[in-house]
Amino acid sequence: MGRTSTARERLLDAACGLMLKRGYGTIGVAEICARADVKKGSFYHFFESKQALTIEAINAHWAAQRPDWVATLRGDGPAEDRLERLFLDQAAAQRAAKTEGGAVNGCLFGNLALEMSTQDVVVQARLAAIFDEQIDLVHATLTDAAEQGTIPTPAATRTTARAVLAQLEGMVMFAKLANDPSVLDELWAQTSRLLRS
Repeated sequence: MGRTSTARERLLDAACGLMLKRGYGTIGVAEICARADVKKGSFYHFFESKQALTIEAINAHWAAQRPDWVATLRGDGPAEDRLERLFLDQAAAQRAAKTEGGAVNGCLFGNLALEMSTQDVVVQARLAAIFDEQIDLVHATLTDAAEQGTIPTPAATRTTARAVLAQLEGMVMFAKLANDPSVLDELWAQTSRLLRS
């Protein structure tokens, strides 16, 4: 790998890390460059703006996460178990962040959506597309679960899939707010009740 792509990747990694911990508005190009060990003047060789970097950081983050979502939700085993595994994995990631860095970071997509939903339509549209893809994956899993008879057929809708994802995102947000991953201890039990209500 050449020096140019290494510097670009470091900028993306730095942006993801800083945005996950502190959000978009509190960090600037200079801090991202310092974290990435890239000269500020080189930043604009790779990205035309902070917005362009943010879009690519979001894309890189989803590219890293998406295979796990797909492997878990479209993998083998009962559909409801697959969905539970996704939730347990998400909770484990927040526990690991707290153990390793001292803070529950939350979800990059959820954090940015809350911060930027009325500020930047380009970023907003990209986040909405990722959430739509996640909803589609959850919906397909709910459809499988209904066909397997483990949840009621009326629960296997895209609306319910959105509610399930909102449950996950909302509880991760509360865990971040409290800086306490134990907030997620009952996440799956609550979601399972939601699917049967």
